Amino acid sequence: MRRYFALLLVFIPLISSALEPTDTHRWVEASDLTMIGKLMDTPNPYWRVDTTVWKGFTSTENKQIRCSAGLGVVFRTDSRNIVIEIERRAPYYGSSTTQIASAGFDLYIRKDGKWIWAGDVAFKPDYAGGPQQLIANMDGSVHECLLYFPVHTELYSCRLGFDEGCLVEAMPNPFRHRIVFSGSSYTHGSSTARPGMSYPLQFERHTGMQALPLGCGGNGKLQMHYALALASVEADAFVFDQFSNPKPEIMMERFFPFLETIRNAHPGVPIIFQQTIYRESGNFDLVSRKHNQEKMDLADSLMAIAVKRYPDVYYIKPSADDGTHEYSVDGTHPDDHGYYLWSRSIEKPILRILRRYGIR
Repeated sequence: MRRYFALLLVFIPLISSALEPTDTHRWVEASDLTMIGKLMDTPNPYWRVDTTVWKGFTSTENKQIRCSAGLGVVFRTDSRNIVIEIERRAPYYGSSTTQIASAGFDLYIRKDGKWIWAGDVAFKPDYAGGPQQLIANMDGSVHECLLYFPVHTELYSCRLGFDEGCLVEAMPNPFRHRIVFSGSSYTHGSSTARPGMSYPLQFERHTGMQALPLGCGGNGKLQMHYALALASVEADAFVFDQFSNPKPEIMMERFFPFLETIRNAHPGVPIIFQQTIYRESGNFDLVSRKHNQEKMDLADSLMAIAVKRYPDVYYIKPSADDGTHEYSVDGTHPDDHGYYLWSRSIEKPILRILRRYGIR
């Protein structure tokens, strides 16, 4: 028995070695394909803002705007399988945001003119390198793919692995125009299950208009350094979620300088401000309800002045609930369906405004 056991120990490594897969993937850096959602050119293609140029951001804000939230890449491939290998700074995780959204990737494939979810992958906190499966066992026909990047991760490299010998090519950007969405954790995508479920990206897929998102959790407080960076962006329209986080006294101090900075840099371009949404934390907590209502009332007052004083300035009111009060994750942030309701609630008002400018 000892003799057979010894022979088995010798043979097992040979079997294991024979079964180890060899890397037969065709590797492509994602940024060499067609990037979408980019506000501006950046030294690292997966950053949202060039922090070597635009200053004034706190260390936390710098960390946030270097994350890839809202960015994506489009390409065509007939590969049956796709894997991803990345280099990154360690991600940070919100208490209510899934690992897939914070540190993973979200794949859509266009079918019959619609973007259909196809696969996702989360990169765990202890990820130390190596390919992770995004999708497998496709039919080998050519597919148009849309891949969204992580919400809370700064990427240094993102390599996509395809079957050896398959077609992989950049495709034209399928989304038209450049619509900036800037604001708070809502715009950032906090509490989403997957990176593609923030309300700007749902708006993008449903309307075909390209979203350029710059949401930052805990921010979107009408800070001037955001206004100056955004004033440099080439855009067809701006949509702001800037009333969710600042206290009333901050709103009073910063609102008109922020608005005038954007407007002076982009005369004739529609500037659309959104009211903040109702927070479910106020259902029974009277202090929370009062605090949020004060901000909403002040936003109404400020925007009543703004739309009369300035041309091309608009005010819309989103909703992340259908009356059931079922779609909050933490009393503040909606879940994916709540963000769907938000996206659909602003779709018609925004499209109606854009049509006035020939943006269709």
